[in-house]
Amino acid sequence: MPLHLPWRLALICGLGLSAPAFALTFEEALTLADQQSPALQTQQAGLDSALAAEGAAASLPDPKLAVGVENLLISGPDRFSLSNEPMTMRRIALMQEVPNQAKRAARTQGALARSERERAMLTVARLQVRQALTRAWLAVQFVAQRQTVLDELVHENQRLQDTLGARIAGGSAQAADMLMARQEALMLADRHDDLLREDAKARAALRRLIGARADEALQGDAPLPTVQAEQTRAAVHQHAELAVYTPMLDMAQAELREAQAQTRGDWSWEFAYSRRGAQFGDMVSFQFTFDLPWQKERLQLPLIKAKRFDVERIQAERDESMRRHAQELDEQLAELRALDSQRARLQDAGLRLSRERVSLAMAAYQAGRSDLTAVLAARRDLLDTGMRGVDLDAQRADLRARLNNLISE
Repeated sequence: MPLHLPWRLALICGLGLSAPAFALTFEEALTLADQQSPALQTQQAGLDSALAAEGAAASLPDPKLAVGVENLLISGPDRFSLSNEPMTMRRIALMQEVPNQAKRAARTQGALARSERERAMLTVARLQVRQALTRAWLAVQFVAQRQTVLDELVHENQRLQDTLGARIAGGSAQAADMLMARQEALMLADRHDDLLREDAKARAALRRLIGARADEALQGDAPLPTVQAEQTRAAVHQHAELAVYTPMLDMAQAELREAQAQTRGDWSWEFAYSRRGAQFGDMVSFQFTFDLPWQKERLQLPLIKAKRFDVERIQAERDESMRRHAQELDEQLAELRALDSQRARLQDAGLRLSRERVSLAMAAYQAGRSDLTAVLAARRDLLDTGMRGVDLDAQRADLRARLNNLISE
């Protein structure tokens, strides 16, 4: 039951392990992800919007133009006349409202803080895209490593089937041995299909980030610096998601200062020109208007109290987020230590013992002291051990990718 050649052909198409015309490097993939990510485009638009609005924050409101008629008679012989009554005048006025300086300063600070918040959120989005790309890249590469482990057993199974015919004819093996070898080949084919499915899922995740080039072969490894536990713990306050809270707190404090500035009131000025009949002189008027915030207990102070609560809420959210990230970091570091220990143990003893078991079982089978069942069981154990090693490496790399993309530079 020769399956080795078809599997190789499937690998060329499915897992991209052949020598393709094009190969994609991680840096190229990262550039593509940065260019194509809708999340980054969304956050960049948010930052551009906030930056564009900064200049308007401290600007005065648009002036108002008033045009009208004053003191128009509506009774008597001169009713509706614009020229016979000295008090009737056509009036045009320009009015400008002037918010107090503290309010305008608070609005400026709020606009600047909003820009900083959008910039911090853009940094978070960029780190999230890099982390997602790294994890998808690793997933594709570790599928290929699992296929390499599987190929070793496929090759051994093919060799066994190639030699069993002669051994059965010579009487040193039983016909049932060929059936068991073919059953093992079917089990290996199932494992191969599982790997094709995993590769398709990993490529789909990569395709979401970089588009059609995700189907190319991947050249090189994703950068995964060694995780230094103490340094990572010390830098947890620089977590990218925590950086968002500083401008959010600044925004809340700016809103609080703007609410406090309401107690001072605003003012406005108005200049008016009034034209009367030709026999009467024209007039000009100039006036100032001041707000009188005399209902502070009912209007301004409740708003100030509400804004203080907003500040306290954001401070509490930042503290909670800090504790949550510290907890997650400790959990991930503990998991990484356990995985490192398990991988070292597997490398030092587990794989060696599984290979020795296969060698002993094969020697006993060839010497006629055992049947093929023991050999196949030993080889399944070796396959599981090899796959376990790749799984451990994949989990360790995934954790390192998550830990190395936490801190905002």
